[in-house]
Amino acid sequence: MADAEQTSSKEYYFPHGSRLPFFGSVSLFILMAGAAATLNGAALGGWVLGLGFVLLFTLFFLWFGEVIRENQAGLYNEQVDRSFRMGMMWFIFSEVMFFAAFFGALFYARQLSVPWLGGEGAKAVTSILWPEFDAGWPSSGPGHLGPRDDGSYEIIPAFGLPALNTALLLTSGLTLTIAHHAMKSAHRSILKVFLALTFVLGFIFLGVQVLEYGHAWNELGLQLGTGIYGSTFFMLTGFHGLHVLVGAIMLVVIWLRCMKGHFTPRQHFAFEAVAWYWHFVDVVWLGLFIFVYWI
Repeated sequence: MADAEQTSSKEYYFPHGSRLPFFGSVSLFILMAGAAATLNGAALGGWVLGLGFVLLFTLFFLWFGEVIRENQAGLYNEQVDRSFRMGMMWFIFSEVMFFAAFFGALFYARQLSVPWLGGEGAKAVTSILWPEFDAGWPSSGPGHLGPRDDGSYEIIPAFGLPALNTALLLTSGLTLTIAHHAMKSAHRSILKVFLALTFVLGFIFLGVQVLEYGHAWNELGLQLGTGIYGSTFFMLTGFHGLHVLVGAIMLVVIWLRCMKGHFTPRQHFAFEAVAWYWHFVDVVWLGLFIFVYWI
């Protein structure tokens, strides 16, 4: 690995050569090929897909480890810090658009498509196609698409496990804010405790969501194939759960770095980036709680 020359705050940092971009391209290709093979029922599709995930995880581990080592060596300047901040902002913006698409699908189905199928509105489809179709929400569609023979299913009440998960995520946002203030005040013992509490609350959230999914899937007749309500419910809450998992893992990494003495009150952007992401996850969950579970 070639030595990187430290530059002044007015210059750009020129990184050394690396094989990791090529490794990343190969990993993504194997992941894509495995996903395609799995969807088409190939015998080895699952193994190839698993290999792709392992290689992708290895890429993240190696590349982020290299960035951490370079940062600790003092090779990065203000320009690099600014580029990191802009990159994280655009990443979160892309995540906002990702969830906006799913919320848009929920709105379109609930406010437009279902009423049209029920014979309402300018683009109404004559309800004679499905004489017994109920245009109310939640809707399983025109037919019996759920696991039960009569097509019935139950929804998860908002003020049960979803309310508990809302309290968990809001509390985790508070503990993360306390940890951030402790970082800026150089109170590292408080930082370590409250940062640990944050990712513990995140993992508890995921455990509660697993219980919720098991109850819905096995007892309530609510599954991914239970019409438009089931598909939008599991797509929105499932992808949010994936983001909580990713955020909790990032918090664990930041906590381990804090335990090793990384970061200073003035230079801790990696901590701030993860905090931005976690607060974004909190806000998305509030939208889910209101529009998916409550209203």
